[in-house]
Amino acid sequence: MEEFGRHGHAAASMTSIARRVGVTKPLLYTYFGSKDGLYLACLEHIAHRLVAAIEAAMTPDPQGAGPAAPHVPPRVLAAVFDVLEEQREAWFVLYDRTLKPGSDLHAAAHAHRAAIDGLAASGTADVLRGQGNEDPLDADALKHVWTGTVGALVGWWISHPEQSAPEMTARCARLLAAIRAPH
Repeated sequence: MEEFGRHGHAAASMTSIARRVGVTKPLLYTYFGSKDGLYLACLEHIAHRLVAAIEAAMTPDPQGAGPAAPHVPPRVLAAVFDVLEEQREAWFVLYDRTLKPGSDLHAAAHAHRAAIDGLAASGTADVLRGQGNEDPLDADALKHVWTGTVGALVGWWISHPEQSAPEMTARCARLLAAIRAPH
């Protein structure tokens, strides 16, 4: 996961991956068939974990506050950080820019990103609806702001490995509170 996340599918080395996990390169091919097969296994693993964690974070709380409650964005960020804590570079497996357009891997990654974007669209629309805003263009714009922000925060976190998932969650809660604070 780390090799693909750091270098992208195109530049990742099966030799390096085999060495890092302590197996032979032929054994990787036996289990996964190809570099594409191994990449797809990594992609599926991280995508399913992220989607499930985001869905759980967006679930309305039992006290009746809906998913548009102000505590949901920090919960979603916490879920993302928790999933990525031990494999931060996995984010870039899902958002790999080296995947060849039109390839099966590109299509698979796109499908998983679309699922996450769908959750983001639903969540940001709920936030706006909670403030009486039903404008679909506002909802679309906010979804792009949110997904860009999450990607930027994960990128920042990767470059600050001393920050744990709970520390990053607390940092983001402070940042979101600063943005919401009246000026």
